[in-house]
Amino acid sequence: MMKPADLLDTLGGIARGRLLQQYGSTRSQLAVATREGTIRRIRPGVYALETTDPKIVVAAAHGGALTCADALRAHGIWVLPSVDHDVHVWLGRSGRTHPHASCECIPHHSPGAAGLGLAPVAAALVHAHRCLDQEAFFAAYESAWNKHLLSSHDRKRIRRELPKSTHWLLDLARSDAESGLESVLRLRLHLLGIHLDCQVVIDGVGRVDSVAARRVIVEVDGRLNHAGPEMRHKDLTRDAAASHLGFETLRFDYAMIMHDWDAVVHAITSAIARARG
Repeated sequence: MMKPADLLDTLGGIARGRLLQQYGSTRSQLAVATREGTIRRIRPGVYALETTDPKIVVAAAHGGALTCADALRAHGIWVLPSVDHDVHVWLGRSGRTHPHASCECIPHHSPGAAGLGLAPVAAALVHAHRCLDQEAFFAAYESAWNKHLLSSHDRKRIRRELPKSTHWLLDLARSDAESGLESVLRLRLHLLGIHLDCQVVIDGVGRVDSVAARRVIVEVDGRLNHAGPEMRHKDLTRDAAASHLGFETLRFDYAMIMHDWDAVVHAITSAIARARG
């Protein structure tokens, strides 16, 4: 029979006592493990490991699952950095909260039964839409879709639960956006009336992030995909091949897109003007 701590580890680090009992842990074993410090009792009937994410523990103490941006990051979804230190908790449609020390939790109510741990991706995205700005939500939504973490049922649920005034964002979203920076760039250019053809395969060059005005290649250089001399050489070789075919290649990194946007816009609009001239 597994020890309570080992069982909690297989269940994601946090669980209700009744679930642990279903898997063979008795009340006396849970009490002993709590006294010995191998597990923690978060509130009556809820147990966690000492190593469990503190925000997940706080959410469970409040009565639900961790949601919003923190949950999305934990699911491996790309989310813009933020300075929000609050714990966002999914409580289901009408879940009951529990008093706990130093509570500054942000509650989220939406259809479904909230468990413990992490809120499902679809629910976390619905809640993120309430708390994040437009482009942060859009980038997270595309990231989740690209990572195959959103089923068609999930996307229908999100559309149903979001205001109709935001459905255009969902219609603009694509499943092939390979980085959050690509999503931010495309959304911003869309709002400026600039259309990008995305994930374009060019004979002799390969697949590029996007093309504007048929002749301007726009690439987003994230640290992971373009770091190191070998990848830099590959990028330069592709750019040279593209130039030979009559394309102009523009490359932008995180710092330019997020902190020097005017320079990005000027570069793209100027290149488009040259392509059409």
